[in-house]
Amino acid sequence: MAPSLKQLSIVSVFIMGISTGFSQNRFTNELGIIVGPTAFQSDFGERRDFESTAGNTGFGIGIVHFMNFEDTPGYKPYDYFNHHFKLRSELSFNTTKLKHFGKWADPSKTGVNADKLRAHTGETQNIDIGMQLDYFPFSLREFSYATNSFTPFISFGIHYTFYNPKVSTSYGDGNAKNLDNFYGPWHRYSNGTIRDTEFVNIQSGTTFSLVGSVGTRYKVSYYSDFMLDLRWQHYFSDKVDGLNHILPSNKSNDYMVWLNIGFIHYFD
Repeated sequence: MAPSLKQLSIVSVFIMGISTGFSQNRFTNELGIIVGPTAFQSDFGERRDFESTAGNTGFGIGIVHFMNFEDTPGYKPYDYFNHHFKLRSELSFNTTKLKHFGKWADPSKTGVNADKLRAHTGETQNIDIGMQLDYFPFSLREFSYATNSFTPFISFGIHYTFYNPKVSTSYGDGNAKNLDNFYGPWHRYSNGTIRDTEFVNIQSGTTFSLVGSVGTRYKVSYYSDFMLDLRWQHYFSDKVDGLNHILPSNKSNDYMVWLNIGFIHYFD
């Protein structure tokens, strides 16, 4: 289910309210596009397993807007905030195909449960809207006049995520609503009694997420930058991937790593 107009309106009004608070002084607008590969860490595969991280990859694309305060009227050389911070707003989309990796789903592993894991696939589809505060340790005013220069940054913020997972299996009758087509310990105890019937959750929903990133900008011209940004995004939900089993091994919510490259244009 796509995000409703009411949900988008509430989040947009919230972001506009924050923006208004920062815009008591005039600011320069920057608009750009970002795109790049994602790695999704979830209940598919094993925790801290390289094969799971490398295999469950996808892509993301987004539109970003920055408020740049370094050239505001009444500029003061000692105004630290204007020299070192930008406020970023974003609307983005990411998707990742999901499979099971690791020793329990390895091709050398035999048995019914190994077959079920290998047959089980999924897909994440997420829309993000949110804000981040970008901190630049070096002067933005100096960077703005220095073509062919780099400046690093770190960023932190909160996003509101609309998730729409997909789940499928080729095991048995291929019915994703048939619990017995999925890995047995997720839904049955060893004696055969039911452990959990809601471990597969393909309902659309919403959640907040914490976003942190490190990156750099490269000044192409007075009015444009390239940006390289490595992002870590932690969701406040374990249902973003459509799988939420209750085994003790399920110790954390879903999260994503996104390496994106962007092109940013400045507007007077």
